[in-house]
Amino acid sequence: MERITISLDSDLADKFDAFIAEQGYTNRSEAMRDLIRQRLETENLETIEDGFCMATLSYVYNHHELELASRITDAHHHHHELSLASMHVHLDHDHCLEVAIMRGPVKDVREFANFMMAERGVRHGKLNMIPIAMSENSHDAHGTPHVHSKPVI
Repeated sequence: MERITISLDSDLADKFDAFIAEQGYTNRSEAMRDLIRQRLETENLETIEDGFCMATLSYVYNHHELELASRITDAHHHHHELSLASMHVHLDHDHCLEVAIMRGPVKDVREFANFMMAERGVRHGKLNMIPIAMSENSHDAHGTPHVHSKPVI
């Protein structure tokens, strides 16, 4: 572990301490480590095209929009290799929230998310990605190989 020291003006330090308390951190160091990790992961995922990720894609849409629900379902089926699970929530009489959990190449996940968020009638789209290393393993000589997804830290 390497120790570093930073200086903050009083107003920023007070806001940081309030953030720490609100988020439930027990100390400044852990909060700072998480913020740095988050920023580095975000920067990395915004620029890379190679590698794999786990992702959540969330979006709101009006299910009365002409054929939109069918287009959304078709898009997910067409990209079934990326989709692990989805959740559908009825917000009111007109609007639905969907959250799709995906795993795959960063480039493919980003392209699918952009396609979905650009679909006419889709609102409030947001993609969150976590970089992963993927490997196929079996736990013993007779086991069936399966995919392991390990977060890249």
